[in-house]
Amino acid sequence: MKAAVLTRYGPPEVVEIRNVPTPVPRDNEVLVKVHASSVCYGDRMIRSGPLIVRLMNGIRRPKTSVLGVDLSGTVAAVGKRVTRFAAGDQVFGSRGDKFGAHAEFACVAEDGLLAHKPANMTLEDAAAVFVGAACSLHFLRKARIQPGERVLVHGASGSLGTFAVQLAKHYGAHVTAVCGTANVDLVRSLGADQVIDYTERDFTRDGAIYDVICDVMAMAGFPRSVRALKRRGRYLLVGFPDGALAIASALLCGLWVHLSGRAVFMAGPAAPVQADLEFLKTLIEAGRLRSVVGRTYALRDIAEAHRYADTGHKVGNVVVLITEH
Repeated sequence: MKAAVLTRYGPPEVVEIRNVPTPVPRDNEVLVKVHASSVCYGDRMIRSGPLIVRLMNGIRRPKTSVLGVDLSGTVAAVGKRVTRFAAGDQVFGSRGDKFGAHAEFACVAEDGLLAHKPANMTLEDAAAVFVGAACSLHFLRKARIQPGERVLVHGASGSLGTFAVQLAKHYGAHVTAVCGTANVDLVRSLGADQVIDYTERDFTRDGAIYDVICDVMAMAGFPRSVRALKRRGRYLLVGFPDGALAIASALLCGLWVHLSGRAVFMAGPAAPVQADLEFLKTLIEAGRLRSVVGRTYALRDIAEAHRYADTGHKVGNVVVLITEH
């Protein structure tokens, strides 16, 4: 089968299309013929190989050779103990920290991060759900948002942000979204009650105070933006900035603010479970959640997909079409 293979760390060009063996499902696994996947933050981090990644994934060369977390596609075969899925089912979900979805076939455990595709969503859109939606869901649940609370989402036009806006609205919040000029209408269409164009206004200086600030990739400028948060409000660092020093700085500042009692600081990796995927599917089929796909690339152009994602200005999700159905 064809797969996007990583043999060394570096820029987008290090990702190459090669032939690799097709995986064989174990007794409890589902073999998915992958239709689409996405290029997410984790893919970019593994590929670029900062020190923290190399310490966990191989100093000189990556142990993870095929990237890709999100996936959608059709069940090609199932292990003998699998009962929830059958050949021909359309599914969506994730390979999680095992990666491997940038390939024509991938195996996922039956009780893992896999569900039947929402009836009202295409395979392309379904491929862009898991990483952004599950991560946003994790943090917004931790924040225990109450109906009527004021929530600000900074970085509202990206993968995590577009889902965070919609999920905060689901929990009954009054949502203010921050994005660039070109994406104001998009973010408003996702349900934001107010949209701030960061090129024209600084939300930390306009006098508004929020119960929750959802800071995607620490782009809001921490701890500067804490002055827009009410005392003991919740500050959600959803995803990390690029670079070990930037990550360490954000965590240390957050710890200081948390221990001082100024704010409740929440950060760290999300820990999604299969039930989260089913919950997201329910919202999608009820018309309360949708994925935003900014650009779509063929597998042969996956280096270009990485290059676009690396700009830091992608809109929504970057989808990679693995196979045509």
